[in-house]
Amino acid sequence: MDNKEYDFYNEIKNWDFSDINRTEENFTNWDMYEILRNNSNSESKILDLGTGGGEKVLKYFPEAKEIIATDFSEEMIKTANENLKKSNRKNITFRQMDNLNMDTPSNYFDIVVARHTCTDAKQIYNTLKPGGMLIIRGVDKLDCWELKRLFGKGQAYMDPKPISLIDYENILDAGFKDVELVPIHIREYYKTKNDLLALLLKTPILCNFSETEENEQLNMNILDEYIKTHSYEKGILLIRRYYGITARK
Repeated sequence: MDNKEYDFYNEIKNWDFSDINRTEENFTNWDMYEILRNNSNSESKILDLGTGGGEKVLKYFPEAKEIIATDFSEEMIKTANENLKKSNRKNITFRQMDNLNMDTPSNYFDIVVARHTCTDAKQIYNTLKPGGMLIIRGVDKLDCWELKRLFGKGQAYMDPKPISLIDYENILDAGFKDVELVPIHIREYYKTKNDLLALLLKTPILCNFSETEENEQLNMNILDEYIKTHSYEKGILLIRRYYGITARK
């Protein structure tokens, strides 16, 4: 993880998008939290990678024997622990860890979950129990593609391979079985320009951390051009492209 990316996430501190006014149309029947609930029980040990401010874990994760949720950003973990104090959840621990330099024990977890974060399939394989499950939800190369093309940059914009295919191949190479890759198609409608802008300022959609130059401020003329041609009765349309992967050790 380079310094630019680390600084970006440290500055955000949380992933709570509840203040952004938007609606969603999901065209894919794939829900990572439903999969998690269907494959866990009160005795499960669960590891969550890239937990951000912990909002998703506290709201959607089932009760389990142990949940360890990690993020490489110290500020994110501070936010997560503050959110934990406000909740009634038990058996959840938030702590700082780099996904690419995991220090979790071998053959320990029943389930590993990773949402919109980088992973190392071999290290995840090592920390899962035999028969344990991996659940990944990621952002793919073609996410917000029209917007990225207008700006000429963005997350994975210059990558030769889709992120989903890279993850899929790495998981197979690590020795996982029953590996399934599902494209997730979603339409999001943002009520106002400020709602869309809040999303773009809080996520790396238009960032390319491999660039050597400093990230420039958003060109509002380009954004206005996009909004002009993508405004509908439901709001400003953003076409999202995610992917889901499940696998067994």
